[in-house]
Amino acid sequence: MSDYCRRLDKDKEFLLTEGTLSEKLVDRIVLHLFRIYPQILNNTEAEMFRSLNTPVCIRISELLVHLQNKNNKACKEFYNALEINDPRIYEKLPSKHLGKTTDSLGINMDIYHRQKYILNNRGPAFFLACFSVAAGLAFLLYYCKEDTKIESAAKKIVGFSYLGFGRRARRYLLAYLEDQSKRN
Repeated sequence: MSDYCRRLDKDKEFLLTEGTLSEKLVDRIVLHLFRIYPQILNNTEAEMFRSLNTPVCIRISELLVHLQNKNNKACKEFYNALEINDPRIYEKLPSKHLGKTTDSLGINMDIYHRQKYILNNRGPAFFLACFSVAAGLAFLLYYCKEDTKIESAAKKIVGFSYLGFGRRARRYLLAYLEDQSKRN
């Protein structure tokens, strides 16, 4: 049994659980396997796996067995189709979490490089919140007049915020606050 066929055997239970693969997703995968060159599925096989008369769980089970009986390329194309059509399910596959994603050359470097460059998965709302706080503090410090009370409040905020910074940042923030208090 080849690498992708073994991998499909490990992922079969996950893929067969109800609700993992929707009917639309199964249809898209079957169409992908039918349309690529050379074809993995012929016309009659594609129609059989897309039949609405058969429940989705049975079609998925038969498709996976059929692909495993064909060859390693068929199983590999199944994974390619799954990744293209639903990357969320592809990332949740048990074989991906075991760290045994290999092909004939060794470790799949494409997946390694993709995961290497994911630096922050918190999303744009987190970035906007942090940027808004920083821009607000900068705005208060830059545009407030010396005789207003807001500047002293901003200085207190900056003075208390140094607690979360490192030693070097604390020194600079405290020096800045002392310098500003001497000017007043």
